[in-house]
Amino acid sequence: MNNLKIKEIVTKGYITPSKLSGYDYVINPYVGCPHRCMYCYAEFMKRFSNHDEPWGTFTDVKIRSNSTRPINLQGKNVFLSSVTDCYNPLEEKYRLTRRLLEQLRFSGAKVTVLTKSELVLRDIDLFQRMPDITVGFSLNSTDDVFRQETEPCASSVLSRLHALKTLHENNIKTWVHIAPIFPELSDWKSVIKAAAPYTDRFTFENLKLRAAALHRVLLYITQMHPDYKELYQQIYVEKDDSYWQQTRQDILAFCQERQIAATVHFSNEEIKDE
Repeated sequence: MNNLKIKEIVTKGYITPSKLSGYDYVINPYVGCPHRCMYCYAEFMKRFSNHDEPWGTFTDVKIRSNSTRPINLQGKNVFLSSVTDCYNPLEEKYRLTRRLLEQLRFSGAKVTVLTKSELVLRDIDLFQRMPDITVGFSLNSTDDVFRQETEPCASSVLSRLHALKTLHENNIKTWVHIAPIFPELSDWKSVIKAAAPYTDRFTFENLKLRAAALHRVLLYITQMHPDYKELYQQIYVEKDDSYWQQTRQDILAFCQERQIAATVHFSNEEIKDE
């Protein structure tokens, strides 16, 4: 977290209505994220955060000035988090996610967590006391060199797989979000094989790029993987979705053959702001 600008900001609340399919509410305890993922779709948050710094170089910590009582969310689906990682390194100090989960424990909500961080293991004791929680990891490769190039400040592949295994062994429901799938670079089959013994289901999402991320990714492909430059041009400049149509079919066939629960969320539509 070298050179990360950290600011505490006062917030009126943490929970907001969701635009994500299948979820009623989302909770984002932080604004920004120090993982510095090359492709991050959440960079649009700079429009609302009054930051001029590059995305990934700042994180705002949301602090409530008063305590809150548990909210009645009986039967509602709540997702942590949609535009940050609720277990980013600042969570070790601020513990916002843990305090929020302690409240959600009594809310009647079905809680889903998604992270790239092994810090999630800190809260196993709390997960075991929650009636309906699923904890997931975002992974798009088992190649840690590729991870370092595209997600330089996130936990390693082995750390995430170890955390997934540990949660599974402690009877926590788990899932793996294989995302974002980089065409020809994300070996989703290897992720499935590595994670399948420790998870209940997989979801898949293709690489969708906003303007700033598009420039970064295309430059990365040109410099590091020039053999795929034409393919990325076809997909992201010419808007040809035939690659994704075939990949969807391949994923579903692979998972069906192995009786693996899989949901594919592929789209070339503009990403909706959360």
